[in-house]
Amino acid sequence: MNARGLLIDLDGTLYVGDEPVAGAREAVESLKASGLALRYVTNTTRKPRRWVREHLLSLGFEVEEAEIFTPARAAVGRIGVKTCFALVDESLLEDLAEVAFTTEHPDYVLVGDLGEGFTYPRLDAAFRCLMDGAQLLALQKNRYWRTQSGLSLDAGPFVTALEYASGKQASVVGKPEPDFFRLALENLGLAAHEVAMVGDDAEADVAGAKKAGLAGIQVRTGKWQPGTDTSEADLVIDSVDDLPEVLEPGEGER
Repeated sequence: MNARGLLIDLDGTLYVGDEPVAGAREAVESLKASGLALRYVTNTTRKPRRWVREHLLSLGFEVEEAEIFTPARAAVGRIGVKTCFALVDESLLEDLAEVAFTTEHPDYVLVGDLGEGFTYPRLDAAFRCLMDGAQLLALQKNRYWRTQSGLSLDAGPFVTALEYASGKQASVVGKPEPDFFRLALENLGLAAHEVAMVGDDAEADVAGAKKAGLAGIQVRTGKWQPGTDTSEADLVIDSVDDLPEVLEPGEGER
């Protein structure tokens, strides 16, 4: 496969929980050495970029915070100077520091992954804001993710519940939205046809990247399960450990 740059998913692709995928660290170092430009894209909405970088460093991945793209940063640009009622983990607020939060007549209801924080009172408050005229904005709409104990609900089912109750359609700022990939491409300084997205999610990673004009590489780790539809992928590999072999030497040189 011909590529000058890669967008690489994190949870489920480079690591699962607190364990790196076998061979992932060595693969990333090999890809860097080949001259490929790398950026790390994630739909995580529970932790700020600072924490994401610290976690990667603790697992042995050398990454700079500026190389990490999250939905929270895209949301800041979307909300701008308007107000917001947020259903997000408190730790994420540092990435949303430029946003004006309110519980009174907000312009937006912003939804991330709250886990057990998705209580009836909080969801009901968000619903009332929507019925009062607020727009629904989702950091991501993933159905589930893989934890060390198995698959768990992600933010998507709760976004869908608010859509159903309010009759409003959510705008999504994370993967698989084209604007999310566009921001990463701008940072890379490469065109879509020069970049491939590598991830474990057939919808958010592969299909999303394809719609944005990138190539899509599906890995059989993380949330991938036998029977997963990989028909849209340009390439299917067992894990990120296989990447240096399928990307020919010299393809990353600029």
